[in-house]
Amino acid sequence: MCGIVGYIGKEQAAPILLDGLSKLEYRGYDSAGIAVFNGTSIEMTKSTGKLKILEELTQGGATLPGNMGIGHTRWATHGSPSDINAHPHFNKEHSIAIVHNGIIENYQKLKKHMEKRGYEFLSETDTEVLAHMLDYYYNGDPVETITKVMHRVEGSYGLGIMFLDQPDCLYAARKDSPLIVGQSDKGNFIASDVPAVLKYTREVYYIQNEEIACLKNDSITFFNIDKEEIEKELTTIEWDVAAAEKGGYEFFMLKEIYEQPKAVRDTLNPRIKGNDIVIEELGMTDEDIRAVRKIYLVACGSAYHTCVAAKYVFEGLARIPVEVDLASEFRYRKPIFEEGAMAVIVSQSGETADSLAALREAKNNGVRTLGIVNVVGSSIAREADNVIYTWAGPEIAVATTKGYSTQLIAHYLLAVKFARVRGTISAKEMTEMVEALKCLPEQIEFLLANKERIQKFANRYLATEHVFFIGRGIDYAISLEGSLKLKEISYIHSEAYAAGELKHGTISLIEEGTLVTAVLTQDDLYQKSISNVQEVRTRGAFVLAVTNTGHTEVEKSADYVIYIPQTNKYFTPSLAVIPLQLFGYYISLGRGLDVDKPRNLAKSVTVE
Repeated sequence: MCGIVGYIGKEQAAPILLDGLSKLEYRGYDSAGIAVFNGTSIEMTKSTGKLKILEELTQGGATLPGNMGIGHTRWATHGSPSDINAHPHFNKEHSIAIVHNGIIENYQKLKKHMEKRGYEFLSETDTEVLAHMLDYYYNGDPVETITKVMHRVEGSYGLGIMFLDQPDCLYAARKDSPLIVGQSDKGNFIASDVPAVLKYTREVYYIQNEEIACLKNDSITFFNIDKEEIEKELTTIEWDVAAAEKGGYEFFMLKEIYEQPKAVRDTLNPRIKGNDIVIEELGMTDEDIRAVRKIYLVACGSAYHTCVAAKYVFEGLARIPVEVDLASEFRYRKPIFEEGAMAVIVSQSGETADSLAALREAKNNGVRTLGIVNVVGSSIAREADNVIYTWAGPEIAVATTKGYSTQLIAHYLLAVKFARVRGTISAKEMTEMVEALKCLPEQIEFLLANKERIQKFANRYLATEHVFFIGRGIDYAISLEGSLKLKEISYIHSEAYAAGELKHGTISLIEEGTLVTAVLTQDDLYQKSISNVQEVRTRGAFVLAVTNTGHTEVEKSADYVIYIPQTNKYFTPSLAVIPLQLFGYYISLGRGLDVDKPRNLAKSVTVE
């Protein structure tokens, strides 16, 4: 959730730390701080609120001179947002400074242990426990000290650490919380995500679980938890700073909405060879595919919504039973894993804590795992048996758009591939589906080029308090995502319901003027969905309908209709979601909200 930046090198550290933290604001935070070694002491400044407050307090970093430092943006978990609870944290003598992402699950036990040894705590955080433990075990050898603490800590952490008596070394450690090390000729960096360092370098190392890094001006050394020096592979980041900047758009979210045609095309093209689908990274033979008896689709948030849609696609095309699970519930319900099962874990960041835990649960039970992720080298990508990358590029806005769209594409490719191999669709049907997939980027561009109707409609409903989304079958999955987009960035109460469930209670909430968005893209369910539209309209609802071109009958029942181009019925989520994304965006914009950084939310949820 939070952001970490660290630097050691030839330049002044504080301006680099502030700049790096600004590139991580999308992750969500409520306070920020930096600590810099000035040659004789470690000096710190931190504050609640936006990063600009910290920039003003430090005069852009000028008040904290020095060539080594660590910085942090905090999203409160233990203790309310406050200057005291903000990171970095010190030990009592201010000889050790630490920043931490993650949660120390046994911190209460460790805190009592340290209090018995005379340590006093100033904050409510779990992180301060680490500062005092490092102090307690410190014997002049930072690596040995860090490993002792790691052996005693339960939970997740990405750490940046400075020791006053180690003026030439910056340390980092990781377990279940993302952390990278950047390398350049002007110094070296640590960060919780790539955008923080892209301005300075594209050469990075991904720190894996229970590994430690020691950074000097001109060298980087890595160790495992047994203090053994290890070699790591340097990765070159292919995308550049421009890809992570707004590029003239007012908000990242709008930029990323408009990047969807390219992202979809980039995810499709490498896997389509003529009329065939070739997913080399899948690592499964035709015999392996035919042996799959059940698929678990596991994810959180919008990624979960792609899985709800994918269930209809897999079962409809490949005739494989599918279970869809929220990752946060998956391992706790003690799932019964069947022989021949396969678990597909979906995450934009590849670091989502609950999804990573679900992946490990499946692997521990001998289930084949496949990751669908956007970030190369992320934890899920490394730990899954195989991985399909969605080539969405960097996604900065908290509310996902192109990440969602490219995950849908990965599901479609898998389902069609499985269906053809298993003989549940013909070669002709596959050819038609491949052609339909190829058309999606252009169809998305068409919808984006006609955004004005959605913008005008959104401006009429800026003051609405309740919105309901309804749909049947795969349209219900689309409704889930449309509802989430609206609520997370506009703070309007919004719910999605399977349209057939309206009469089982929900319809009691419909009254005069209630806005209902109905999705009707499935021919075999169209008339039933029309009946549901009439049900809510009769009770006073104002209905916005999203349907396919040619389905003009809905105009008799709905108040406002948005048409999407015709495509294969299983691929309609890729098109129907576009007006719903724009609707949420324009509502949030019209209400004067921060579209990219909605309150209380973070881009990458790396804690349970």
